[in-house]
Amino acid sequence: MKLPRNVRIFRGQLDVAPFATVFLLLILFLMLGGLAYTPGVHISLPETDLLPGTDKPTIAVAVDQSGRFYYENHWIDERSLAMEFRKAKAKVDGPLVLVINADKTVTCDTFVRLTMMARKAGINDSLLSTLPATEKRIAAAP
Repeated sequence: MKLPRNVRIFRGQLDVAPFATVFLLLILFLMLGGLAYTPGVHISLPETDLLPGTDKPTIAVAVDQSGRFYYENHWIDERSLAMEFRKAKAKVDGPLVLVINADKTVTCDTFVRLTMMARKAGINDSLLSTLPATEKRIAAAP
């Protein structure tokens, strides 16, 4: 069966209106996407490479740039955090590790307070959470 061929190369002018509409919609979506609310607390972790991890059970505490503590995705004060450390230690038979997700701007005093609070609860090990170093920083290192 032979089908008729009515296809010819288009030699007229293209209509600009559909292209302009798609372009304006793209701009609108990009602008509205930048205004979208992202829930949570922004924490900028320090970047480094070759730090040890752990294979033991862990609990995580986040510290934002103003020094507020977050445990299990909720803001918590120091007294309640100490109680949560004791509860977490009671649930685990062996050693437990505290992982501190702290912003770059958090002072050393905050790390010491958290570590000592965890030690009083029976958690002897604590680690600082970091991001892997980017290629630019690795290349710039001596």
